[in-house]
Amino acid sequence: MSEINDKVTNEKKQIVLSGIQPTGTITLGNFLGAVSNWGKMQEEFDSIFFVADLHALTVKREPAEFRQACMSFFAQLLACGIDPAKSVLYFQSHVHEHTELQWILNCNTYVGEASRMTQFKDKSAKHADNINMGLMDYPVLMAADILLFRTSLVPVGIDQKQHLELTRDIAVRFNNRYGDTFVVPEPYIPATGAKICSLQDPTAKMSKSDPDANAWVSVIEDESSVMKKFKRAVTDSGNDIVARDDKPGITNLLTIYAAIEGKSVEQAEKEFAGVGYGTFKTAVGEAVAEKFRPIRENYHRYLDDKAYLAEVAREGARKASAMGSRTLAKVKRKVGLVSFDR
Repeated sequence: MSEINDKVTNEKKQIVLSGIQPTGTITLGNFLGAVSNWGKMQEEFDSIFFVADLHALTVKREPAEFRQACMSFFAQLLACGIDPAKSVLYFQSHVHEHTELQWILNCNTYVGEASRMTQFKDKSAKHADNINMGLMDYPVLMAADILLFRTSLVPVGIDQKQHLELTRDIAVRFNNRYGDTFVVPEPYIPATGAKICSLQDPTAKMSKSDPDANAWVSVIEDESSVMKKFKRAVTDSGNDIVARDDKPGITNLLTIYAAIEGKSVEQAEKEFAGVGYGTFKTAVGEAVAEKFRPIRENYHRYLDDKAYLAEVAREGARKASAMGSRTLAKVKRKVGLVSFDR
């Protein structure tokens, strides 16, 4: 493995930050909708990416399995193209500044704001036996994640938009009370980022939590499994391979193929004009399997090299802590906490 070089911060570059919960595997939907764009962002921005293991604790987990899932996810991010020489990559729990800042932000956040979050209501309904404070406080930790690094841009999906608005409200409130402290972040919408739907229910978002394993594909899944899932993918009535509202199955497969191949949906439609559904689904499966082949290979190589993963994680945490400690020290001074540091 190559050495991890120190990341040289270019002050002219904006800071972009994104975290992802270690759900086990990165799906095709995660990859095309978010992670593939991270590799592009690290060329343009000062990029900070982390495994959001603290956020994941709001759900009951078996410790050994959770620890393994976190390591696997870290290796998957590296395999998907996150370069530790270009980006800061680490585990959220390894940087204590996240939770220190969270407490101070808690004291500047109103209970009504947190309880109104749609995601809190949804998760409370789904996990009625485990409505813990972490569920309510989740968006404040997210605000700390973002504000800690003076982040300018945050890639967000629809489900996180409300949380980013709360982050902005907290930042503005703090700045108004204590003086200019935080950068008020803006949402970042990548130039590309396809919305990928379930292979079995093309009206629903692809999700690993789907009880039907044929509904989603993982970036580290073996080729034969990928092909089986695409051959079983739900299509629509008729024979035309076109993207239309009344053909959600075919539209989803065209969207996947176009995103994987770097083409427009219109180009994909022309390519498969007059082709049968079976041939089309096979072609999409082959394109996905080939795209994921180097990711699978790199993933297993990284996962087998625990020393390298530890080195990357430690160095990423060191850089993140060095960046975040400056903001945290400023915040502590602003709120009146005693410090003997010069």
